[in-house]
Amino acid sequence: MNSSPLTSPYIGRFAPSPSGPLHMGSLVAAMASYLDAKVHLGTWLLRIEDLDYDRNVEGADLGILASLQRCGMHWDGEATWQSRRLPLYEAALKQLQDDGLVYACGCSRKEIQDSVLQAGGPKGGVAVYPGTCRHGLAPGKAARALRLRVPQGPPAVYGFTDRWAGPQQQDLAGEVGDFIVLRGDGYWAYQLAVVVDDGEQGITHVVRGADLLDSTPRQLYLQDVLGLPHPGFLHVPVVTNGSGEKLSKQTGALAFDTGTSAADLLASALLPAARFLGLDVRADKVDDFWRQAIPAWAQRLARLPEQA
Repeated sequence: MNSSPLTSPYIGRFAPSPSGPLHMGSLVAAMASYLDAKVHLGTWLLRIEDLDYDRNVEGADLGILASLQRCGMHWDGEATWQSRRLPLYEAALKQLQDDGLVYACGCSRKEIQDSVLQAGGPKGGVAVYPGTCRHGLAPGKAARALRLRVPQGPPAVYGFTDRWAGPQQQDLAGEVGDFIVLRGDGYWAYQLAVVVDDGEQGITHVVRGADLLDSTPRQLYLQDVLGLPHPGFLHVPVVTNGSGEKLSKQTGALAFDTGTSAADLLASALLPAARFLGLDVRADKVDDFWRQAIPAWAQRLARLPEQA
């Protein structure tokens, strides 16, 4: 399967999780998605992905909105919250169930890893789900999650061209296996929720961090079985800490704009984020920053390798 980006109209989005304040890593993703929408004269939506309730931090969602506004990034329309969209996910799951594509799985992570080892896989390697529960739960097993069946053979190979990283390809059967759409704790899996949201909101272009690059084939498959269009994709490099880990709340990323003046915000956040994306911007005011950053993003896109 191949995915090609839609052309017009352009509808993009930024979709942070409220597990902490906006930090440099998430600012880079926000900036790239915002600039891409502006360059293409498109719409930029804001969606708070708050379905992992155990990780949500009270007030972080409103803090993220305030940080974006302080940075001069203003979204179109009203912001949305995934936690207010649960009927959409329930309807999508029912569609998948009616099509016979979902089944109950009773396997723990350890059991899946043990199965990989028994099949000769490397210890600590990627645990491809072996399909243990595809034909029903073993006696005495209780359901821990719901999984989506992936196709076998050539139909399992999903390819797409990323506007930044170039041609990509993944064999869902061989590299992922049947994947979870509803977790054992009752939380909706990211893959299902993001596909349903993007489809319902009419997203035509997804710009996000490269840490989500390998999730894209699963989302393309879900879009196919749910009858949703494929958006175009652009995955920017992720910011890392001193240990080479992706900068995130879990690796100690800190808010960048707490108590800072507009000048400090430029120096400590906006200009470094622009430099990380390869943009030549030298403004000393926030408004001037964006006036320079938008054409600089267009120039950056023009310098990307030809995406055959």
